[in-house]
Amino acid sequence: MGPEATVTFVGNATTLLRLGAFTLLTDPAFGAAGSRVYLGWGAWTRRLRGPALPYPEMPRPDVMLLSHLHGDHFDRVARKAVPADLPIVTTPQARRRLRRRFPAARGLPTWDAQEWSRDGQTLRITALPGRHGPGPVDRLLPDVMGSLVEWAVDGQPMLRLYVTGDTLYRPFLGEIRDRCGDIDAMLIHLGGTRLLGLLLTMDGRQGADLTGLIRPRLTLPIHVDDYRVMKSPLSDYLTECRNRSIPGVRPLTRGETVTLAPITTG
Repeated sequence: MGPEATVTFVGNATTLLRLGAFTLLTDPAFGAAGSRVYLGWGAWTRRLRGPALPYPEMPRPDVMLLSHLHGDHFDRVARKAVPADLPIVTTPQARRRLRRRFPAARGLPTWDAQEWSRDGQTLRITALPGRHGPGPVDRLLPDVMGSLVEWAVDGQPMLRLYVTGDTLYRPFLGEIRDRCGDIDAMLIHLGGTRLLGLLLTMDGRQGADLTGLIRPRLTLPIHVDDYRVMKSPLSDYLTECRNRSIPGVRPLTRGETVTLAPITTG
């Protein structure tokens, strides 16, 4: 049996990816239910559902993938728990804010990549475009990136995973498929987050728009119902996908581990 690729859903946008020889942690938030996180510009939100696992019970990651620097994606509990020397791949803006506490953070401009090799295996992370807010409001929010996570064994591609980050749906995201080719799996950030009536993350309709645009073989919805600012339940997205006959959508439960199927090669 060859090396495997799995994802464990911890909560919100926090997942643990085991890709053969590599372990990745995404958007760590480990605050308990009832805790508050700061979203900037005087805005706070309260966590409704706690994480499935605390950080000390998880294997030490090789890399942390941070889509953007918001309190619900890298909270105070996570900042205290994550080792200062852990490599972090994030936006250039977030890297500037993290570099004193986390000197191994690396900021990737859109379409730039970082690569690691170990035991004949390769991990490559490419920064993808994203937009957190509508119109000019986006300039008031942290820069956000999607990520293409590629894993290969002995030069053979095994998995191509798209992590959307907190982007809204925009047609320019079609460039991801144009540049990157077929996507095996997608971790899609949903929730329909709203502040002052403004939509800041994809709701069910926008999520279905992006899923239909990217056409991954497997889509795993996350970032749905952890915080009060999330207004679009998972059922909105599942209904939209069902009405459009979009295949490959699979809901996750907290603490669940799912095998990510490798791409077909020939």
